[in-house]
Amino acid sequence: MASFEKINIPQKPPMVMVDKLVGAHEGIVETTFLIRKENVFCDNGIFTEAGLVENMAQTAAAGVGSKPDLSEKEPPVGFIGGIRNLKILHYPSAGDELFTRVTIEHEVFDASVVKGEVFLHDDLIASCQLKIFLIR
Repeated sequence: MASFEKINIPQKPPMVMVDKLVGAHEGIVETTFLIRKENVFCDNGIFTEAGLVENMAQTAAAGVGSKPDLSEKEPPVGFIGGIRNLKILHYPSAGDELFTRVTIEHEVFDASVVKGEVFLHDDLIASCQLKIFLIR
């Protein structure tokens, strides 16, 4: 996988839930994210379900924004159209760094079905299937 520094997503602080695009290749996108205590999705120092889902969705967005035809343009805005099989095995805390992998399962026009997985110290802590729609 190629390595990147810049993340090209439409979200702006304080709603950014990815720090670094680690790689994007052959339908797989990987990012890292350090949870800060002031994060809008932290509740008493615990990163919530909404934060984990948003982290997976933004990882998918980072993959779209890294495509050569979009890397220097404003990335398209997208929205989550559905969440299936959400599993939270562990809630991370402020100070934890997440590693997130999104695998594209299906793409049709501006709609994608992706599998998201969030890891903490090599342990899977959350996963789900997301339906994501882009607005161009």
